[in-house]
Amino acid sequence: MSDPLPPLALSLVVITRDAAAQLADCLASAAFAAEAIVVDSGSRDDTVDIARRSGARVVAQSWLGFGPQKNFAVAQAAHDWVLCLDADERVSPELAGSIRSALQAPRCKAYAMARRNRFLGRWLAHGEGYPDWNLRLFDRRHARWSEDDVHEHVVGDGDVGRLEGDLLHASAESLDAYLAKQNRYTSLQAEAMHARGERFSFVRLVFSPLVRFLRFYLLRAGFLDGTAGLVHIAIGSFSSFCKYAKLRALEQAERAR
Repeated sequence: MSDPLPPLALSLVVITRDAAAQLADCLASAAFAAEAIVVDSGSRDDTVDIARRSGARVVAQSWLGFGPQKNFAVAQAAHDWVLCLDADERVSPELAGSIRSALQAPRCKAYAMARRNRFLGRWLAHGEGYPDWNLRLFDRRHARWSEDDVHEHVVGDGDVGRLEGDLLHASAESLDAYLAKQNRYTSLQAEAMHARGERFSFVRLVFSPLVRFLRFYLLRAGFLDGTAGLVHIAIGSFSSFCKYAKLRALEQAERAR
């Protein structure tokens, strides 16, 4: 749906691969941006055609890792203010209004928004699922994505504001796909820790998952999200365990060489 107000001097930036099922809704939710850029890393479905039909400019770029890929995408923007979304995310109407208001007279160089995650068919409202604050709107002259291959984040040199309204993470992936993704992410995290020279700690292996579970399931009331909340937090806690277990395996493999 087109925005009846004039477009903002803002570039919407999305990195994709095989995102045909989600991309059109993502781009439509941020139609207030004067420009949409899709950086695609070899989609085999209709992602590129859908992006072009939606009015986005498509740039092909082989996969560089999450942080470097997003920095490349931001560099393609015509505007200094950029909004970075994933293909399975949607800007809610309230958030769209907040973005428009913030950019009329920006008080900060970057803005975070509350991401609401959909998991096992339920919109999470507690625990790790909400509010999952993410910095996605920023002036690229003062902020950029970290170079991390996974769990990248925006780093900048100014104050960060917070916007009203939700960024809806409407992931439609199956539980099998979600678990497979967590397995890939924990491998990448362990490899990054090992490359930085971090050492395995038995204390962190045991207590990091436990503290994470208690924090999000009890202190942040994840139990109020029912079975979906329990599964979401349990998988997150197990992923923390796996990350340190994989770091230990890398250290053992290095000693064996």
